[in-house]
Amino acid sequence: MMNWFYLHWRAFAQACGRLAAQPLGTLLSALVVGIALSLPAGGYLVLDNVAGLARGVSGAPEISLFMAQDASAADVRAVEGLLRAEARVARQRFVPRDEALAQLERAGLGDVLGGLSANPLPDAFVVVPAGEEPELFDALATEMRGWPKVAHVQLDSEWVKRLHAMLGLGKSAVLVLAVLLGVALVIVTFNTIRLQILTQRAEIGVSRLLGATDPFIRRPFYWFGSLQGLLGGLVALGTLWAVVQALRAPVASLAETYGTIFVLAGPQAPEAAAILGFAAFLGWLGSAISVRRHLASESIG
Repeated sequence: MMNWFYLHWRAFAQACGRLAAQPLGTLLSALVVGIALSLPAGGYLVLDNVAGLARGVSGAPEISLFMAQDASAADVRAVEGLLRAEARVARQRFVPRDEALAQLERAGLGDVLGGLSANPLPDAFVVVPAGEEPELFDALATEMRGWPKVAHVQLDSEWVKRLHAMLGLGKSAVLVLAVLLGVALVIVTFNTIRLQILTQRAEIGVSRLLGATDPFIRRPFYWFGSLQGLLGGLVALGTLWAVVQALRAPVASLAETYGTIFVLAGPQAPEAAAILGFAAFLGWLGSAISVRRHLASESIG
């Protein structure tokens, strides 16, 4: 086991030395990988922030549950008990019919309502489900319509469906972009490693004559590709951070015009780790394909 760690440490040191020996080429490769990765990562970041901004502007989606006109106080308490016991409900608020009438009067409809002999509005509950999935809204509404003395259930989920459809389309586009750019980055790493192999052909031949095994020869190239990808991932994170800092103030000003407070968020630790891991994997994949193909063609691997 110690020998395995030593061999990898030696290969890692060799790869670092090769990267340091050509700083301009390393920088340019990292910029190519980083800028390419920042496009799908930025797209995902934009979608995540758009979803948060839409929720902040439109508020949490709700379900309005209207009681029958002849519902008694006991009927209202029974429905309230059902809502409190429902795990899929995050919170609920009871709106008495008198309060609903007062709200309409404050909205400027006092003259219209003044001609009525009695309050035509029912008692109601405003329900916020514990989630924003359209399926959750439909399931809750179907169940609530079967409760006693419930006259009508109104869903506030149309904008949720549109938002989910828009985000689903955006995520699909980002995924396609990530796949295409991932293939391009594998090709870039493939060519970089190919040039490394051609440059070190004599050194590799001597190593084989001295008894070097295939894994021993391949290992530094694997580390080289992985480190190159990792550097590109760091460039991508730096690019995203710079873009977020540049756009944070304009986005906050836009949110204020809608009466909400919104702060543009950058990639968190899990997202940053995923970007770095994906970049390193692409570098390793490109190097693995290149090493196995070109060393085999030289009858070395």
